[in-house]
Order: sequence, then structure tokens, then C-alpha cells
Amino acid sequence: MPVFAAIMPDEEATASLWEDIKNITASNIFGAVLSVVISLVLIKVLTKALDRALNRSKLDKPLQRVIRNLLRGLLWAVAVIIVLGCLGIEVTSLVAVLSVVGLAFSLALQNFLSNVAGGMQILASHPFDLGDYVDAGGCSGTVAEIGMFYTKLTTPDNKLVQLPNSAIVSANVTNFSAQPTRRVELKVSASYDASTDRVAALLAKMAADHPLVLEDPEPAVHVDGYGDSAITYVMRLWCANADYWTVYYDLMDGFKPAFDGAGVEMTYPHVNVHMIEDK
Repeated sequence: MPVFAAIMPDEEATASLWEDIKNITASNIFGAVLSVVISLVLIKVLTKALDRALNRSKLDKPLQRVIRNLLRGLLWAVAVIIVLGCLGIEVTSLVAVLSVVGLAFSLALQNFLSNVAGGMQILASHPFDLGDYVDAGGCSGTVAEIGMFYTKLTTPDNKLVQLPNSAIVSANVTNFSAQPTRRVELKVSASYDASTDRVAALLAKMAADHPLVLEDPEPAVHVDGYGDSAITYVMRLWCANADYWTVYYDLMDGFKPAFDGAGVEMTYPHVNVHMIEDK
């Protein structure tokens, strides 16, 4: 109950507002009607001027729509205040009542307002565009829609996920499509019996023979570690962003045939047992 009492409109302000309404005269109504007509004309003119300015700008369409709606809302609020003044209604009394009502609505719509603020932040900061593949809010997918309340992602298995904008702006966002090129890193193991130079040359040839692998930066092959049963090699090469998964799976599919053709054993964890005869 104390919470509801705190957000109830002030009785004095409400009484003053009703008193002003009772004292409205015919001349007040005529002035208010004239103010409405003038306000409608001014709002239409200013809105068209804003539209022309936004169309010449490089702002995104969703952000343009937000700016347009905010300006229209502000103009209508000013028009309402002017009309109320013409009717002889004390604006301060109305503002006192509306401010308390607005507080109550804002408390009830916290999540809604946070999503709107998040949407405006996304449109302003531009962390991703439509069609980008991103990891945001604990979900990965292609950006299908950027709305004022939710951002929609299409996952690789064609599921549509709606993420609240507030969850996105409060989390780390990884944009896999922002750069034109992307590095592919692959690891493969080979037997200790195979020369490291021989394996490195084989892997370098696989990278050089792939038509989608870029020559600059030059592919690199290194020994990545010495395990219990095998030596691990790492390949680092670059390709166009859109070709990442094609290059990745082409090389992964080609490791076993290439190693078999070159007589290089791809070992797995095992234990060698040496029997010693008693003499």
C-alpha cells in the first residue's frame, strides 16, 4: 500500500485541474480550436522538413524512423500544452498529475523501456548490420531484423531467435562478418616416425593447392605440441569471410586422404609395451 500511495496524484493538484476545467469559456474553446489548426499545420511542415533532412543523411532507416517518431511526439506534446493554455487550464497542475501517472507507467514498463533504449543504442553504435553472422546475448546466428524491442537472429539450423535488445547491449557482441577476411586455424596430429619437415611441407601444399586460400597473408604451418603418442601441427591461413566454412571443411576432409597418400600415419592415443625376457 505505501508504494501505491507514493504514486497517487497530489489531491491539491487534481482539485486545481478540475477547477480550471469547470471555468472553460466559449472564447477559450475558440482559441483552443485555432491553436489546434495552427499546430497541425506546423507539425506537418516541420515533419516534412525533417524527412527531407533524414533522407539526405546517411543514417539507417530504423534510426531515421526513431528520430521522426521522437520529434513528432515532442511536437504533439508542445501542441497539447499550448492548447491547454488557450483553454485556461493551468499547465503546472496537469504536469504534476501526468508526472505521477508517468512514474507509475515507467515502473510497470521497466523491461519495455530498457528494450527501447537498447534498440536505440544498437542503431546508434552499429555493432552489426542485417545479414551479419554474430554471437550476441548467448546466441549465434545471422541478423534477420533489428527492431526497437527485439533483434531477430536466424541460427545455422534455421531457427528464428528473438533477443531482447537490453540483453544484447549488456553482453559482449562478436561480429564474424565485420571484416572482409577471416583466419582459418586447423590442428592435426601425425606420428613421431614422420619427419616434421615432411609433414609441414605436406600441409603447406594442401593450403597452397586450395583455390580459396589467400596468398597474402601467407599460410603458416608450425609444430603446435608434442603429445604422448603424436606431434600436433597447426595450420593458419586466410580466406574471404564468406568462404570460411568451405575452406575449413575442405581441408578437414582432405587431411586423411593426403596423409594416407604420403604414407604419413595419423596416430591415436596408445601405449607401447616392451617385453623383457628374463635371462
